[in-house]
Amino acid sequence: LPINLHTINQFFGKKFSPKEAEEFIKIKADSSIENPKNFEEQALKFMGAELYKAFFYGYTKKHWGCEPKELPVSILKRLPLRFSYNDNYYSSTYQGIPVDGYTKIVERMLDHSSIDVSLDTPWEKSMQTEFAHTFYSGPLDAYFDDQFGSLSYRTLYWEAVRDNGDVLGHPAHNFPSLDVKHTRRREHKHYEYWREFEKTIVFTEFSKEAEKGDELYYPKRLANDKTRLSDYITLAKNEEKTSFMGRLGTYRYLDMHRVIEESLQLANEWISAQAEGCPLPIGKFS
Repeated sequence: LPINLHTINQFFGKKFSPKEAEEFIKIKADSSIENPKNFEEQALKFMGAELYKAFFYGYTKKHWGCEPKELPVSILKRLPLRFSYNDNYYSSTYQGIPVDGYTKIVERMLDHSSIDVSLDTPWEKSMQTEFAHTFYSGPLDAYFDDQFGSLSYRTLYWEAVRDNGDVLGHPAHNFPSLDVKHTRRREHKHYEYWREFEKTIVFTEFSKEAEKGDELYYPKRLANDKTRLSDYITLAKNEEKTSFMGRLGTYRYLDMHRVIEESLQLANEWISAQAEGCPLPIGKFS
């Protein structure tokens, strides 16, 4: 994954060229679906039933806890399908991970005389009176005390195994079969393939419906969520001196590079608004 020329040839037992594979998938794809209305229709139009059932149906059902036809189209649109041997997840020109890891980046960002960090501090609206502006990245519904009911989220939990040497041989393995409960396994040392590690740690990942007190990872955006979301957005647009941002603050399933990009853009907008004495627009919703 992502599905590429190697995947197609291996799965179907073929030796297609890029052009032949593209024509083959066009035949497999469901051309009767003009405007996909959900994840499943997008997949069938995108790649056809066989690849969808083998790679996406079971994984999606386990990860999101519902039938894929209940999920929005946007979730699948993030994933590429390539007719080359490029198996990179993203198509960005430059891709990489920080030399010292993400922890160091955050530590250095926060190491500033104007920044105070408070851990284990529940959010309270009364805190807003202390500041010129609030950038809120917590759950949108929680900000308004679940006035229209709770939005639905998925959370994750992991089982860790420590071992010697190499277990997976790769950073991540997905498990699309419904026969196993977990969705994927990760061996993080393989992201830093240029380093040598004597020992390893493998995380087996499970998904479940978020309950009170859980860490929230994935906004589900089901039909009933969208109705509530519309009401919350109306309230958010009337909030003064507050910007809503990130996956939870805007209730969108965003890749992290998108979150970072939008956060930087929002910060620049705030700086410009301050300089011009104008109110800052709230975070974007879609």
